[in-house]
Amino acid sequence: MRILVAIAAAMLVMPMTLQAQAGPAGAEPYSGDFMKRSTMTGDWFDLRNDLAAKGITFDASLTQVTQGVMGGGKDRSWEYGGRGILTGNLDTQKLGLWPGGFLSVEMEGNFEDAVNGKTGALMPVNTNQVLPLPGGGHLNMPQWAFAQFFSEYAGVMFGKLDTTTGDNNEFAHGKGDRQFINLALNINPTVMVAVPYSTLGASVIALPTKNFDEAIVNFSILQGNGTPDDAGFDELDSDKLAFAGEARWRTHLFGLTGHQLVGGVYSNKNITSLDQRIQFPITGKNTLEKETDTWAVYCNFDQYFFQPKKDEDRGAGVFGRFGASDGDPNPLHYFYSVGLSSKGPVPARAFDEMAVGFYYVDVQSPTLSGPLRSRSLLRDEWGVEVYYNVAITPWLRFTPDVQILQPAQERRLASSTTLSKDTINITTVLGARLQMIF
Repeated sequence: MRILVAIAAAMLVMPMTLQAQAGPAGAEPYSGDFMKRSTMTGDWFDLRNDLAAKGITFDASLTQVTQGVMGGGKDRSWEYGGRGILTGNLDTQKLGLWPGGFLSVEMEGNFEDAVNGKTGALMPVNTNQVLPLPGGGHLNMPQWAFAQFFSEYAGVMFGKLDTTTGDNNEFAHGKGDRQFINLALNINPTVMVAVPYSTLGASVIALPTKNFDEAIVNFSILQGNGTPDDAGFDELDSDKLAFAGEARWRTHLFGLTGHQLVGGVYSNKNITSLDQRIQFPITGKNTLEKETDTWAVYCNFDQYFFQPKKDEDRGAGVFGRFGASDGDPNPLHYFYSVGLSSKGPVPARAFDEMAVGFYYVDVQSPTLSGPLRSRSLLRDEWGVEVYYNVAITPWLRFTPDVQILQPAQERRLASSTTLSKDTINITTVLGARLQMIF
């Protein structure tokens, strides 16, 4: 579903996965007063800080989302759901073993439901509820990966990989727990057909300047049919692979922080083709053709236009993404998103974030064919999202959210072969999110 980039870079900065969201990590990253420290449970009587100093960290968060379709859509109702994640990381050098080794393990589960299926949109309005698998009641281990660096410039990584770490962006990235909630504003969806969310893989990583935040280049070979609920070893097949490459580098336009990213992916697995008619059932022709490969290319950028201090992770900036695919079998032919974001919008609210984003998807639609006429099932989709993330404490964040969409589904399905006359109009989704970092 997503593309791999610098998962190893995330390992390199551990133990700061969740602390970095809440505040600066010092010599004792988990310490501090209850209302000011980075995590709710703190330092565990200093055991947590001692483990972190030895290269072992455990972090957890719970994100709850309630959303309602207020207008348009297929069903006007409210839903509530949530997603929890537990991560563990180990640095072999800090542990006194050997230099350059990093182990990362991730457990993730969701519960209850979301309005994703009630909007008519291809892009989920709640990213949390499609991970690790769509719907609720899932508990899986999407990542257990090991990275080994042989020098300050190069390393390798292998294991089961959570590929959402890729397509990184300063203002629009993640799993919907901190910045945007809509999936289309968190990652580039044009790679979703070729790259699974959680899959076996191996990667070669290069750091041209020794600093992963200045520049990082990555090439990966991934299992093209991996799932979070299966280890995947029984499904390994040379005809079901994805090949991905990505590079990200830091820019200093007008002395302000920014990043540029480019990438591409190719998959040789068999995928159902969209360039065909879904035949009327009485013909008996219900076997879908298969395409033997698919590809996508993409890029993104983020750029501060205001920073109180140079290189500080605070200020206001812009972001954008673009993606293109073969259009068949990938239904998302072209995609772009743009937006404005602010971190710490006022000095007294240093941990708050606010943003507005817009996305557009050029959709290649399958066609329903009946005995009298054919009708297109989908149209192009666009959406706008606005949120304000209020840091009640560094470890407790409340986010009011508004989304306005033109869903890709233009009409409801009246049956398996016909479309109703009811048009799905512009859809408004109101919601709120509460994130707790433990």
